[in-house]
Amino acid sequence: SFLSKQLQEARWLLRSMEQRLVTIQRVAEAIVQKQRAFLEYGEVAMKPLALKHIAAQLSLHESTVCRVTNNKYMATPRGVFEFKHFFSRQLATEAGGACSATAVRALLKELITTEDPGRPLSDAKLATLLSEQGLRVARRTITKYRTLMRVPSVEVRRTLGRSQSM
Repeated sequence: SFLSKQLQEARWLLRSMEQRLVTIQRVAEAIVQKQRAFLEYGEVAMKPLALKHIAAQLSLHESTVCRVTNNKYMATPRGVFEFKHFFSRQLATEAGGACSATAVRALLKELITTEDPGRPLSDAKLATLLSEQGLRVARRTITKYRTLMRVPSVEVRRTLGRSQSM
């Protein structure tokens, strides 16, 4: 009876591991399906995605999706990303659509890297330029994203631009 109990526990463990693997695989496939544009075109094409969307699509509880995505990584043609990277907050557009925060940060980075070093763009000007592209982003959100990306303020960039031209 001792051995049969141990065998039963081993079978239960194997079934649990198989079920976990299947759940991880299903979540990964759902993420790839939703973020195909990101995989093809990069961060600018990242779509807004929440855990609840994947949970609803797969008929899982949101906490299950959260546990499945914690500390898991996916190898993609664009590199290795933590599952959490594919979940991005939704921001409204002028046309009434939605854009992901990751895409906004990518556009912001692009604007800053192409700016004239002698005349860097202020956060307010960056917000205006994004607005012209149809993205409603507050100046303080620009400041937050710029800080997260470790991009210095306009004053520091202006000073750096002057020192480089000398």
